Amino acid sequence: MTMSTTEEMRSYVTLNEYDVDHVHSTDFPGSYHGYDDSWDFNRFRRNFWIEVTKLDDMEMEFDMVGIDAALANAFRRILLAEVPTMAADKIFIHNNTSIIQSEVLAHRLGLVPIKVDPRMFEFRQEGDEEGTDMDTVEFELKVKCTKNPNVTADLPDPYEIYKNAKVTTKQLKWIPRGNQAALHHNNPIRPVDGDILIAKLRPGQAIDLRMHCVKGLGKDHAKFSPVATASYRLLPKITLKQPVVGEQAERLARCFTPGVIGLKEDEDGNKVAYVDNARKDASSREVFRHEDLKDAVDMKKVRDHFIFSVESTGALPPNVLMCEAVKILKEKCRTFLVELDNLTKK
Repeated sequence: MTMSTTEEMRSYVTLNEYDVDHVHSTDFPGSYHGYDDSWDFNRFRRNFWIEVTKLDDMEMEFDMVGIDAALANAFRRILLAEVPTMAADKIFIHNNTSIIQSEVLAHRLGLVPIKVDPRMFEFRQEGDEEGTDMDTVEFELKVKCTKNPNVTADLPDPYEIYKNAKVTTKQLKWIPRGNQAALHHNNPIRPVDGDILIAKLRPGQAIDLRMHCVKGLGKDHAKFSPVATASYRLLPKITLKQPVVGEQAERLARCFTPGVIGLKEDEDGNKVAYVDNARKDASSREVFRHEDLKDAVDMKKVRDHFIFSVESTGALPPNVLMCEAVKILKEKCRTFLVELDNLTKK
């Protein structure tokens, strides 16, 4: 085995027809003969970089390059389960004559994302049922369905015939505690989206409740997870090993996600395939179903190039969530180093 082949094995994961090769990590010394893969901070600093490719209030995509899969997965798991957020924990139902059972209603309210910065609140103490303005956000929902006297009864739309036939999150009323009104004057606490359906009512049915939102972690309950999705994938690397022209080129383009394989005309007017944007590839390996095409393509993934996708539930922007995940991982490392130090002193 030549050094160039070994270097390729260290750098890329290879997608074959029936399996995936070269998945061994390079983060452990001795994984590849002849290479010093021991930890070196200066080498890590030279090779590590981040580039944000998409960012708005709800979604973020960025490239994180120069790390091992274990570290990339640590960020993903922390985003899902350990970055705190606020969610309804206690629902006090005074009246519920809707068709939805009280348990189901409470569960639906618990999953409503709340637009509030959890960093401004503390975790509620165990056993505390009432809470304080430092650890609890309170909402009230008091709604009753009645007939609308201003419309005729032959209208087909029940939402026009009846008032409050559809109960949504915009009807949740924030009840400030302590100095919460002053602290959140410029950005009042509210549900992230006001159009989330809670229940449907008919005349005579009513809902009267209060709910306490507290700070929690996704590992305790999914309602506290600050992200809708947090995932990553390796950067694809696609190489055409031989010219693909004519009908084969068109068929090859259809084997990949649109935009991966482009077509251009040569001097004779024949369509020739080329790799346009490998980043868009979804790694379907559809090309391996074609006997005349499967040997023309080399499909790999860059081992240490991770494309992260983070979609926030709306409480905090995705870039802030990622920064919080980094802080949590740093704190975990500090705790681990302290424990190791204590062991060496014994």
